[in-house]
Amino acid sequence: MSLLTVVKCGGAALGNEPFVLERFVGPDDRAVIVHGAGSHITSALVAAGIHSTFVGGRRVTSRSAMPLVREAFRRANAELCRQIGPRARGVLGDELGLEARRLPELGEVGMLLPVVPPALAELVACGELPVIAPLARGPLNVNADDAAAVLAVALGADRLVFVSDVPGVLVDGEVLSQLAEDEIGDLDHSLSGGIVPKLEAAVRAARAGVRVDVGATSVVA
Repeated sequence: MSLLTVVKCGGAALGNEPFVLERFVGPDDRAVIVHGAGSHITSALVAAGIHSTFVGGRRVTSRSAMPLVREAFRRANAELCRQIGPRARGVLGDELGLEARRLPELGEVGMLLPVVPPALAELVACGELPVIAPLARGPLNVNADDAAAVLAVALGADRLVFVSDVPGVLVDGEVLSQLAEDEIGDLDHSLSGGIVPKLEAAVRAARAGVRVDVGATSVVA
């Protein structure tokens, strides 16, 4: 039986075309891609005169910013699908039927519920390659790392791979080959920005039995 891999492609990695899915997924395996759009969103908000604020590596999103965020995700989704080729089936998460619990302290932001919408289940069952922009009904902005981890667990994925513009978790300039959950707390003083939700999401998936790789670093619960 083919393996199922959820690949989270960071927004910063979108500029390194082409995105070669075969680097992360076997030729006979199934895959679901969740992508970010950080640079697209920031550019759109700057052009509109809206300042971006982050809490724990997650973007605070106002109601007025949400249409710009959604359009930025649409552009990033189209760009990634173009890089992957005709196999890709691009979709915005709110249109797919993803549901989330709203995080009011972050504005129009949510945490995905661990539920697989029928439309996504059908795509995976048919061997399609869903490329998902992490939005939920509302619409709500969802951190792509969080979304990838929740979907990996909900789908019963065998593996979750975080692809970004860095090679893995760096400590003193060296890439760690493996990182255990109880070691992450020891690194808290040196972690900031987007790596924080990435590792939180990695641990969440690893606890559920999903193999997790952050670049060249394997995360184990």
